[in-house]
Amino acid sequence: MALVFFYPDPMLAPGALIAAHANLATDCFACHAPLQGATEARCVTCHTVADIGLKTVAGVPISRSTPMPPFHQGLADTDCMGCHTDHPLASLTPPHSHTFAHAMLTPAAGAAGSNCHTAPKTVTHAGVTAQCSTCHTQTDWAAATIDHTRFFALTGPHDVACTSCHTTAGDFTKFTCFSCHEHQEADLIRKHLEEGIRNIDNCVACNRDTHAEGGEGGEGGEGDD
Repeated sequence: MALVFFYPDPMLAPGALIAAHANLATDCFACHAPLQGATEARCVTCHTVADIGLKTVAGVPISRSTPMPPFHQGLADTDCMGCHTDHPLASLTPPHSHTFAHAMLTPAAGAAGSNCHTAPKTVTHAGVTAQCSTCHTQTDWAAATIDHTRFFALTGPHDVACTSCHTTAGDFTKFTCFSCHEHQEADLIRKHLEEGIRNIDNCVACNRDTHAEGGEGGEGGEGDD
């Protein structure tokens, strides 16, 4: 205890402050409450949660070549010290325990992926207005999947490889039903003309039910052109 009073810096000081807070080096109580340590309540005195990532503490809009997604506004819990430390050598304070995970967000913020993620400029993403979570998960962004039952159920003889229908590499917005030997274009055109259907460019517009005959149960209906 005596050493704490005679040598407070080496005994208590957890190292110099980060450059952004260097002006607070002599004002410990700007962040620390007596006998409590640093508290979130004191952080948000300067850092308004609604402005984090968007404006500086002085209210000046932040301009970056690579913008930071304003995800702080969607955090379920304000736990500043869980991710941040102002002392790079904070040996006497608990190390920050969190790295960003979508579980830290409120359910609504976590589902709204387009608030933070920008769709890549690919033909597959062009014109897509659905939420990112329609195809992507929050644990593995690269392994995108799609609920095919919303568009055309891959059941029975249609449970085939993606490339059987999507023949244009990298573009899953286009498809063809003419890859299989039973789906010859000339025969399909002839059979559909007999039913008064002149345009069969979009097969799934009428044939949503892969088990039905003649497109029964699908949208569009007979005669749709």
